[in-house]
Amino acid sequence: MSSLSTSLRAQCRRRAFHTTFFRSQKHPYPPQKSSTRAYSQLSRDRAAVGVFTPKSAALFVAVGVGLFFYFRHEKAKLLEQRELERAAKQYGRPKVGGPFTLATPTGGPFTEKDLLGKWSLVYFGFTNCPDICPAELDKMTEVMNVVEKEHGSIFQPVFISVDPARDTPSRIGQYLTDFHKSFIGLVGSYESTKAVCKAYRVYFSTPPNADPNGDYLVDHSIFVYLMDPEGQFVEAFGQAVDTPEVISKIHDAVAEWTKVHGKKT
Repeated sequence: MSSLSTSLRAQCRRRAFHTTFFRSQKHPYPPQKSSTRAYSQLSRDRAAVGVFTPKSAALFVAVGVGLFFYFRHEKAKLLEQRELERAAKQYGRPKVGGPFTLATPTGGPFTEKDLLGKWSLVYFGFTNCPDICPAELDKMTEVMNVVEKEHGSIFQPVFISVDPARDTPSRIGQYLTDFHKSFIGLVGSYESTKAVCKAYRVYFSTPPNADPNGDYLVDHSIFVYLMDPEGQFVEAFGQAVDTPEVISKIHDAVAEWTKVHGKKT
């Protein structure tokens, strides 16, 4: 009996030992403290974001303000362009064009009366323009090459400078040799440039006291104006209008004019 009791007690002790041991093995490592986890996450966040100093904050704000005013200005120009095109389509001919007196590359005078008798494609730009003006003049050259074959020499392309401080008549004449041979280049004083731009609803940013030797860009409206043989506005082609569309609209305008007047000019 005594030996049986001893054996049972030994078995109980073994069971108790195994139970205690395996319970302790369910979590062999103590859980990480929450503060340690939070610090580790904060370190990772800081490494991902970087150091945001007052200097970088000021730079961020300055860039943001600059972008805001830039896009606001570009939006205003786009709205102006769309408004002019919409007015031409929905309300007939808006008041575009009028009296002006400018100078040709030879120094002779050129007025709005010299536009009469031919269809005119009028563009405002400046010879120091790095990209937009050459691209638009190239487009006008392509248009001229096509419409001349179709209609003959009833069109005249006209380039009016919005940079009177630097664009002399001779400089414009030399500049236009890279484009269509029949281009007429025009320039005037600041006041006469301002007047013709106002007549054609053209915005330009050249200041009246601009340095003739200065290195500056001129912001301006980007339109090619189609004027009929009576010097009246027909349509304005924005920068987004491609060459085939311009040619198609010119063909339509000439056809409509011929139907009314019995001739192309």
